[in-house]
Amino acid sequence: MSIPTDLVNRYPWLPSLKRFYSDIADKLPSEFISDIFSKSDSKQISEHILIIFESAFNNLEDIPNLKDENLSIQVYILLNILVYTLDNKLITNRIANLYSKDAYSKMERDNSESALYDICLDLELRVNFYDPPIRYGNKMLKDNREKQVTNFTIYYIDYLKLASHLRDEYRKLAHNPLENGYVYIKNRSLMRLIQEYVRNKILIEETEDKASLKSFLEEVLKIQEFKELYEKINSIWAKRKEDFDFTFKIDITGKTDILKLYPPCVKEILKKAGEGQNLVHYERLFIVWFLLALEYPVEKVVDVFSTLPDFDREKTNYQVEYAKKKKYVPYQCSTLQSITLCMKEKYKDKLCQEGYGSKELTERKKLNHPLNYVRIKQYRDEKEEEYLKNKAKRELEESQKQNG
Repeated sequence: MSIPTDLVNRYPWLPSLKRFYSDIADKLPSEFISDIFSKSDSKQISEHILIIFESAFNNLEDIPNLKDENLSIQVYILLNILVYTLDNKLITNRIANLYSKDAYSKMERDNSESALYDICLDLELRVNFYDPPIRYGNKMLKDNREKQVTNFTIYYIDYLKLASHLRDEYRKLAHNPLENGYVYIKNRSLMRLIQEYVRNKILIEETEDKASLKSFLEEVLKIQEFKELYEKINSIWAKRKEDFDFTFKIDITGKTDILKLYPPCVKEILKKAGEGQNLVHYERLFIVWFLLALEYPVEKVVDVFSTLPDFDREKTNYQVEYAKKKKYVPYQCSTLQSITLCMKEKYKDKLCQEGYGSKELTERKKLNHPLNYVRIKQYRDEKEEEYLKNKAKRELEESQKQNG
């Protein structure tokens, strides 16, 4: 089934881009850039690209509308090329977050079930569309029973693929009505899944082939207009990046590398935050409670979130202060497992996987709390340090005896 051309103009991340605009989409990046900047509308494209980057760096939720929507395809392709050439995870995550949120906002403003259905078909999602909407249950709100209706059901495998990176509890398949392999889904929830698809379209791994990237960059920077745009973006980032600096290591134990004491669940969240990835609600709560439990200063806990796309220092400071006042306890291991924040298998951490020795030599105790992980690691480090000191002392004494 073919979708309307104007839908691709509005949503250039759709797969049909290559079919409708193969003359643009199939060009080599360097050829595409040369072509873009040889036309009269190149200035408008550059200006809109700068607006997108400035909006991302300033934590805005939407991108101001492009005056000529027919240029949205060129903007989208050029945006992807710039994300690749900049090769910066913090920038990539902020652009992906903003662009995908903007896609959601557009779908919400359009408020068209038929357009949403066309988008799903183009993404090859197995969905059923109902007009009028169908009823699938009731929801209790206080003392009132509210009928649940929707225009869509989506095949559970497609649902799981799109929702795999969304860890909110209510998105789990077990918490959504399912019939004959299809999940009943509200329009906005479906839009949110599509938003995640768009976010992942923008996200790219930092290339390990730095030589190829350098060669490509040298080639495209010969195009003066692209070079000016590239340098402007870097200049804007240079002024803003200090607001996102991830300075986190605090010597609360007299050790220089405190991170090695942390369990994998904490390392994973800090890694994601350091790369500017958005954190889900449970991740945010857990890392705040964990760090406060280790008596980290509030301002340093707030700094952990400074790289996140939606960071607001004043709001975050208030929330961390509130958590400190309430003295919340970090999630225990069983809870972390249930909300899929446990990372022992990913990191293959022996302490998490095998537990630790007890007074009974034949018994090993299972780790039950991330704070216990820190305590045990700290104890082991201190014992190792004590052993090395004693060993050095013995070796010195032996050397003195031999020389004496």
